[in-house]
Amino acid sequence: MSTETETEQAETVAASTEAEQAEQPEQAAAPVEQAAPPVKKPRAQRAQSTAKKTRTVELTLTVTGTAEGEWQAELTQAGKRMMQGVAVPAAAVSRAAAELHEDISKAIEGVLDAAREQHRARMEELEAELSKVKAALADLQDS
Repeated sequence: MSTETETEQAETVAASTEAEQAEQPEQAAAPVEQAAPPVKKPRAQRAQSTAKKTRTVELTLTVTGTAEGEWQAELTQAGKRMMQGVAVPAAAVSRAAAELHEDISKAIEGVLDAAREQHRARMEELEAELSKVKAALADLQDS
């Protein structure tokens, strides 16, 4: 039995020696780490915004006009057509353009002026035709 006891004691001593050796590197490293801890810079505090977070909505309004002065509007949101072919008076287009920006207003007024001129020319043609029809009617009544 003494051989078994001696073997057990030797194994116990060896196990405790290995445990002590395993702890020694940690203990040796511990003083080094404690002596020079890494320096962490304190984080700068971010200023909290006092502005409310707003949810933006993107709408696209497309206004189209013809040379004759007929205007239509189309409204889309996120690629989905909400309204299409809504008739818009030329005067409303002119007022809206004036409210938006001077350059936009000038461009649209140029288109509107061209439409006005076309309508004046057509009106003069119709007035001349109307004068001819009135004269022909007057000749028929005299007979």
